[in-house]
Amino acid sequence: MTSGGRHSTRHALIALVLAASFICAATAAEDAAWGIEQLMQDLAQIKTARARFVERKYLAMLNAPLDSSGTLVYTAPGRLEKYTRLPKPELLVLDQDKLTIEYRDRGQRRTLALQDYPVIWAFVESIRSTLAGDLPTLNRFYRASLAGSEAQWRLSLKPADPKTQSMVKEILIGGARNRVRTIEITEAEGDRSVMTITEEAP
Repeated sequence: MTSGGRHSTRHALIALVLAASFICAATAAEDAAWGIEQLMQDLAQIKTARARFVERKYLAMLNAPLDSSGTLVYTAPGRLEKYTRLPKPELLVLDQDKLTIEYRDRGQRRTLALQDYPVIWAFVESIRSTLAGDLPTLNRFYRASLAGSEAQWRLSLKPADPKTQSMVKEILIGGARNRVRTIEITEAEGDRSVMTITEEAP
């Protein structure tokens, strides 16, 4: 190889290294800028979503977990519907400050004002406020911390109120970018539930 050829190759390699360094630096800067505030802003962009869910509950009193499945429908900023189809039909509708529970096989329906049930209110806000990207409300009820990256993140919510702490130890919400994929709830006495969410195509 001629001297000129060696110089051209070396310059090309230097340019490639510099370009790679720039890309890595830009990626690192993006990762550094990304955090819980940015995650909440990204989640807030979703105005409506529909998904299938499979929920598995691990109870200390049972040898095998309990499975349920159905559909979730979210409409920003304050409405969340959970249609459980298996093993028994059940409907939960969270709309602003009201929670309606309907057991369709029994023909029973009950509506609760969340202000009258602080622990239930705190629990439902863990999911609704996350979906809505409402960090102030989330911080009102929980100590929130975020791990991972934009491509795969995990939001830890630990109750701030002692009454809620007596019921729930931690809620872990996992996702990718502005989509929630899993919700794991660990109760104070050790029971646990894991919900896996698969978004349906519009």
